[in-house]
Amino acid sequence: MPDITRRRALTATAALAATAGVTVLAAPAARAGGHDHSMPMPQTFDEVYRGRRIQGRPTSGGDHHHEHGGGYEIVVDGVRLHVMRNADGTWISVVSHYDPVPTPRAAARAAVDELQGAPLLPFPAN
Repeated sequence: MPDITRRRALTATAALAATAGVTVLAAPAARAGGHDHSMPMPQTFDEVYRGRRIQGRPTSGGDHHHEHGGGYEIVVDGVRLHVMRNADGTWISVVSHYDPVPTPRAAARAAVDELQGAPLLPFPAN
């Protein structure tokens, strides 16, 4: 067996570190790019919260809302609330974008709280 030189040892270490770094960086990107099936889909809800009717249900469409909303639709007083599921499983809406919550129901309630009685206006489709 040939003797290992310092140069070969450093080259092997650098290659190993680079490979490990790519693996660590690629794993979250792969999970975020597709649907994370390890997180269960939230259940349907229909309730009146602070005088506003909020409804949520899983969807099966392939539209823009489906991509960002993780296959879930929320409606407040008959108007669709644009929601998005974050990579960590939390939810945000166009109304309360900077306050992640654990469930779509919580996102709907947070939007109602933020609206303070104002009507929800339809979010323009891109």
